[in-house]
Amino acid sequence: MVVNLDLSFYSWDLLRSFVISGLIFSVKLTIVATIGGILFGTMLALARLSGPIWLARLATIYVNGMRSVPALMVILWFFLLVPPGFYQLLPGGIEHRAEYSAYVTFIAFEAAYFGEIVRAGISSVSGGQANAGRALGMSYVQNMRYVIFPQAWRTMIPVFLTQVIILFQDTSLVYAIGAYDMLKGFETAGRNFSRPVEAYLLAAVVFFVICFALSKAANRLNQRVAIIR
Repeated sequence: MVVNLDLSFYSWDLLRSFVISGLIFSVKLTIVATIGGILFGTMLALARLSGPIWLARLATIYVNGMRSVPALMVILWFFLLVPPGFYQLLPGGIEHRAEYSAYVTFIAFEAAYFGEIVRAGISSVSGGQANAGRALGMSYVQNMRYVIFPQAWRTMIPVFLTQVIILFQDTSLVYAIGAYDMLKGFETAGRNFSRPVEAYLLAAVVFFVICFALSKAANRLNQRVAIIR
C-alpha cells in the first residue's frame, strides 16, 4: 500500500486553528504536574527517609503502587471514579472535567517518580555533611535547608529534567479521557481534512523536536554538574 503525502496540509493556519491550544494545555499540564509532583514527591521522600515507621511504610506503599501501574490506568481510574458532581464545585464545572482529572492524576502519579529522585539525591549526600550540620547546632529543618538540599538539588536537577521529558510525552495519554492536548489537536486536524497520516506524522515531528531540545538541555546540565563535582 502506497501512502501519498499531501504536503500542502502543513501550514501555520493548521497549527493556529487546531494545535496551538492543545500545545498550551500540554505545556501547562507538564508545568503543573512537575511543580506539584516535586512538592508532593519531596514530602514522600522525607517521609520514607526520616518519618515515623507507619508514615514511611504508607509512603513506600504509595510510591511502589503508583510506579507499578500504567499511567493510563491511573488517569482512567480518577476520571471514572470521581463523581461528576465534584467538578461542579470547581471553576468551569463539568465542562472541564477532563482537564481537572489530568492535573490531579499527573501530580499524584509523577510524585512517585519525583519522590524517588529526591530520595536518591538526599541519600547521595554523605552522612558526614548531616553530622556536621548537627554539630553546628542546626535543627533537622535547618540541616535539610542549608546543608543537604543545596548539594542534593545539584544532583537531582538533570534527572528532574529527564523525567519532565517523559512527563511531556505522557501528556498525550489524556487523549483517552477527551482532554484537548496537543495530540488531540493534530488528530482533530487530520480528521477534519481527511489527512490522518500527515497529522500524526507532524505530531511525531513536533514531539521529537521539543523532547530532543529538552534532552540536550539535560545533557548540558549533566556536564555542568560533573564539572562542579
